[in-house]
Amino acid sequence: MTMSSSNKNLKKARSSKKDEFYTQLTDIEKELRHYKKHFKDKVVFCE
Repeated sequence: MTMSSSNKNLKKARSSKKDEFYTQLTDIEKELRHYKKHFKDKVVFCE
């Protein structure tokens, strides 16, 4: 997806009031890899 099409989708969602976006689990997993030491021995509850 290009930056232009992403922006277009966001503008379309805003105008139609469909502005709820959810982060994909795969994206969360990729990001959390950078914080292993912060989450060591912790429990994270996701809803």
